[in-house]
Amino acid sequence: MKSHFTGGERETLTVAGDPSLIGSIGVIIVATRGQAGPGEVLLKIRGGTEAFLAWSTNPIPKGATVLVIESRGARTVDVSEWADPIHPFPDDPR
Repeated sequence: MKSHFTGGERETLTVAGDPSLIGSIGVIIVATRGQAGPGEVLLKIRGGTEAFLAWSTNPIPKGATVLVIESRGARTVDVSEWADPIHPFPDDPR
């Protein structure tokens, strides 16, 4: 895609999202601010741990567990708070 701006012509690149991230579980390391701005999430992927910018509809605090619901590309994901349905209570000794 090409766009025009003062001074000539410039090419822009659209980065595709990584669909393999969708469904990943992560931990928020920098709180999100909802529509006001992103936070940061750590995801265990590709045999390691990687940080991504994390956008959410509502603010999510640091330390919260989240589910990746969309990949925007360029190391940016949409997340939603997540509670494990199998072990919903973190202090449960099971």
